[in-house]
Amino acid sequence: MKLHKALLSALCLSVAMLAAVAPGTAAAQGQNVLQVATDATFPPMEFTENGQRTGFDVDLMNALAQAMGKQVQWTDIDFKGLVPGLIAHRFDVAISAIYITPERSQVVDFTEPYFAGGLVALVKADSPIKTLADLNGKKVSVQVGTKSVNYLRDNYPQVTRVEVETNEEMFDLVGIGRVDAVVTGKPAAWQFARTRPGFRVLDTELTKEAYGIAVRKDEPQLRDQLNAAIEKIKADGTYAQIVHKWFAAGAQ
Repeated sequence: MKLHKALLSALCLSVAMLAAVAPGTAAAQGQNVLQVATDATFPPMEFTENGQRTGFDVDLMNALAQAMGKQVQWTDIDFKGLVPGLIAHRFDVAISAIYITPERSQVVDFTEPYFAGGLVALVKADSPIKTLADLNGKKVSVQVGTKSVNYLRDNYPQVTRVEVETNEEMFDLVGIGRVDAVVTGKPAAWQFARTRPGFRVLDTELTKEAYGIAVRKDEPQLRDQLNAAIEKIKADGTYAQIVHKWFAAGAQ
């Protein structure tokens, strides 16, 4: 009898657990909640300040969620884990200055572009590096999992890539002279050069690309809802306010 009661209790517990995570339930799905992942180490797009997550992408995502009648629940994750985590259903959306590339578009969907990015090189102000060709034969730090890695490999084979996990380490290496340059996204490089004396961004961009918000391919309705929200906040002036907050006039 005790055994039967134990089995019955275990069965009831299992059913309760399944009910708690079953698709379609309010508790599991949080119909009014968007699970959003970012790598908050890339100012001014996303970073942590005074213990709070902030940045252009953070403000943008919060505005989009509001336009959609939803709330955001954030997950912080290393950049290289964003696409795999999205595919594995760890969250619904990834926004983290993610370039829309053919390779990524094979495994996830993107919204319409929401901001112009592109890769640039940042060096010390007194560096002899003046042009992109001067990068050849130099050490350049890049963040693992970003487009910078493959771009330098394919287009600047004479560059010695120093691959690091975080943006902080990437910038620190050029600051202490361990590398000659950083190759990263234009907004982050501009922000670093503006806020840290003694650095400059090369005039010529390596690439011209755009950022998009990533969603799973099996959720086209979510992609469409995000696109509609982007159009809405552009029409009502919210988008322009966010751009003005984080970038100089005309950045977009």
